[in-house]
Amino acid sequence: MNTTDIVLNRGYETIRLERLEDGIARIVLSRPDVRNAQSPEMLYELDDAFSHAARDSNVKVILLAADGPDFSSGHDLKAGFCLPGQPVATIQAGLDAPDAAGHYAFECEAYLGLCKRWRDIPKPTIAVAQGRTIAGGLMLLWPMDIILAADEATFSDPVTAFGVNGIEYFTHAWELGARKAKEFLFTGAPLSAIEAEQVGMVNRVYPRTELDEAAVSLARRIATRPAFGLRLAKESVNRSLDAQGQQVALDSALGLHNLGHAHNFKQFDTLIDPSGVEVIRGESRA
Repeated sequence: MNTTDIVLNRGYETIRLERLEDGIARIVLSRPDVRNAQSPEMLYELDDAFSHAARDSNVKVILLAADGPDFSSGHDLKAGFCLPGQPVATIQAGLDAPDAAGHYAFECEAYLGLCKRWRDIPKPTIAVAQGRTIAGGLMLLWPMDIILAADEATFSDPVTAFGVNGIEYFTHAWELGARKAKEFLFTGAPLSAIEAEQVGMVNRVYPRTELDEAAVSLARRIATRPAFGLRLAKESVNRSLDAQGQQVALDSALGLHNLGHAHNFKQFDTLIDPSGVEVIRGESRA
């Protein structure tokens, strides 16, 4: 790329915030050693970076990218489920409650709450995905306005094997259509980049070597438009989704997701059906 990366040092440990050029900021997931698995720390560093870029009047478009061979392997289950600070997306109670009650409060804030907040960032956002995006990784892609993918990219949500309905940002029916969403969830099978483009989940597919430059080129084109016009267009589309019931559906699906967690707590004394771990690992290796 003919750009100069200027790293904005805000003390992040799991991500980077870069100024590529005037008008374009890029946030980069930077845990390639664990395939950018998302910890609570990463989620709240992401939120801080999105907020910083949104407040910067010199930024008109925000890119979201990732280091390493994969965009994200999903939730880092080893990282735990504690907020690294005070809630920012919701006014929460019960975060210190035991078992399913406390975990529900955590997911309302750290998962669905942050995703809703990012969907409504008042600037265009572009996600750039390579390699695998698994389960919780979709929660980082789907709130973005535009998704570009490498031709070798795949996308999957295999967590019905854990005894829950799907990831916490349950926009599957909008991203894939109802029938494809059911197949996606029932089988856990990955969707290729080409298939994702065909159903409208991905805007465009590029060879991996061309992906980053294509994203910057698109961001440059968008940045030539008036910022207020871009904001109004985004709000209009998002309100159309809300009129279709998307927000109500998300809240309902999160409740069902946590019913699954409560069932698992009762049966296995843990959030997930432990047999699902080997199912998902085996499918991933295959």
